[in-house]
Amino acid sequence: MVKHNNVIPNGHFKKHWQNYVKTCFNQPARKTRRRNARQAKAVKVFPRPAGKLRPQVHGQTLKYNMKLREGRGFSLEELKAAGIPKKLAPTIGIAVDHRRRNRSLEGLQANVQRLKTFKAKLVVFPRRARKTKAGDSTPEELATATQVQGPVLPISREKPAVELVKVTEEMKSFNAYAKLRLERTNKRHMGARLKRAAEAEKEEKK
Repeated sequence: MVKHNNVIPNGHFKKHWQNYVKTCFNQPARKTRRRNARQAKAVKVFPRPAGKLRPQVHGQTLKYNMKLREGRGFSLEELKAAGIPKKLAPTIGIAVDHRRRNRSLEGLQANVQRLKTFKAKLVVFPRRARKTKAGDSTPEELATATQVQGPVLPISREKPAVELVKVTEEMKSFNAYAKLRLERTNKRHMGARLKRAAEAEKEEKK
């Protein structure tokens, strides 16, 4: 017989939970496979870099928007500012994203500078060894050309410089809380004070 005010046993034990467990035992082998694929691609596209040049963009949302990362491709406006035709860009290893819009001047300038740096370092091999065209690199540059390993022009975020200041007596005596309260009060009474001043000025004119 059941005693006391307890929960009536109602166990759900016929769920076959083993069928729904996901394991990742293939992860180490997948890592090796990806690495081998990257190496094979680098050999296949030699002397071109295995990856493309991508723009630096800010992450989305409040949590990540201060961080810089690689974007999908350069906007048409950035390519135009850097003097690179949009149809030529994909042929020389530059990723293009025709949907992207430039919403800040700083971002546009940074990516234009990135394109110009890449253009200055770029070595273009002729399609035919004996027949060179305009835009192809010189034989001296071709002789010293090496394949880029890893990301093309990796993004580096500048660390802000910290300025050390000596703490003065004036700083020590400053009461920040009292100052904040005072300014808050001034803001609250600003409308009334302006109205009073305007009325006093009107009275003086009479």
